[in-house]
Amino acid sequence: MGTTSKGTSSRREFLKTTGRAAAASALASVVVPAVHAAGKNHTLQIALIGSGGRGTGAAVQALSVKNGPIKLVTIADVFEARINGALGHLTKNFTAQVDVPPERQFVGLDAYRKAMDCLQAGDVVILGTPPAFRWVHFAYAIERGLHVFMEKPVTVDGPTSRRMLELGEASIKKNLKVGVGLMCRHCAAREALSAKIRDGAIGDITTMRAYRMHGPIGFFASDPKPEGISELMYQIQRFHSFLWAGGGAYSDFYIHNIDECCWMKNAWPVRAQATGGRHYRGNSIDQNFDNYSVEYIFADGCRLFLYGRCIDGTYNEFASYAHGTKGSAVISTNVHTPAKCRIYRGQDVTREDQQVWAFPQPEPDPYQLEWDHLIQAIREDRPYNEVERGVKASLVTSMGRMAAHTGQVITYEQILNSDHEFAPGLDKLGPDSPAPLLADADGKYPVPMPGRTKNREY
Repeated sequence: MGTTSKGTSSRREFLKTTGRAAAASALASVVVPAVHAAGKNHTLQIALIGSGGRGTGAAVQALSVKNGPIKLVTIADVFEARINGALGHLTKNFTAQVDVPPERQFVGLDAYRKAMDCLQAGDVVILGTPPAFRWVHFAYAIERGLHVFMEKPVTVDGPTSRRMLELGEASIKKNLKVGVGLMCRHCAAREALSAKIRDGAIGDITTMRAYRMHGPIGFFASDPKPEGISELMYQIQRFHSFLWAGGGAYSDFYIHNIDECCWMKNAWPVRAQATGGRHYRGNSIDQNFDNYSVEYIFADGCRLFLYGRCIDGTYNEFASYAHGTKGSAVISTNVHTPAKCRIYRGQDVTREDQQVWAFPQPEPDPYQLEWDHLIQAIREDRPYNEVERGVKASLVTSMGRMAAHTGQVITYEQILNSDHEFAPGLDKLGPDSPAPLLADADGKYPVPMPGRTKNREY
């Protein structure tokens, strides 16, 4: 089920002239010829850039693909401990497919280059680093002629989104296959539900609801920086806490719910309005709100209501729903997988006597399917590039986040054309560089202040 690129004209209508210069500069040295099919028996070599939990998980799925030989040959990270942890896990479970000697283990901000230099054109690189670095690493992957799997979100602000769209065009011209870690798009249950909705099973969608409400997870909250780690490394390590690094908890946590709802609607919202706030923060110095309530508005007036919360001791729900003129549907439940998609003749999705369809259980794992689809496209040389869709999903997510953080109605065009780049010059960042975000004398960072900061998030 891989996604193919849309026509050049539609992409170019979507692009704006701002951001072209940065992307062109990033690709000035690209001379790699178009990459062709790897073939069934060719060994695809993998580089893992960013070996934290999700990066290691992506490597597990890559090595689990049954469509020809695949081998992990190099790992890069800014933290050596993460490399050691990933290698321990991967070697234990894929002994014959892991060949990463010390000389192909790289630590540091420039480690991504050293790892990619170990590969040949037509090999595959996994980009599991914080999203802020996505355009930097993607540009070098294109220069090296590498197929790419990149985690979501792929951008955190308008300037990097415009840059990534240009890079996506460049990757298509090089015939590079690019997967984006929005695995719900590869879910068999959601695919079946989407087809039924398009065929009119619930009529015209009028309202959608999405929930991700649970206690604090990941690096949602952070205490003041401890001794023994630089400001820059501290913020990279805890990227969920800082808007420049990962778009905050909003972008990382809620993008799947937003994207799957937009898929069912077969459209992207045009504007958003939102509320949110910080509550029981204690010593926390992160930039996140504890709760978000966002109304996304589509061109036809349809609404998507998103509710996000990270507070202990509160009601938990992790699911998405669609309501139409003829019925309703469960898009997802029980976290991301299994989706357990269902259709009801009425609007009450708790009434099993109203259920008219359900996807059979058990479901194939969408995390594995997205890799099966990518590798199949590489080996068969099929068109496969998810960059544009990944950027749009990231932009729509950032649109809702900015609406909450500013207290303003934010349009799609506003976020796309925003000139507030959270962390300019990341391609020139070195180990002694100052962090893109600086704390005040009390060790606290700027936080969004709706109504007081209206044109940028802090």
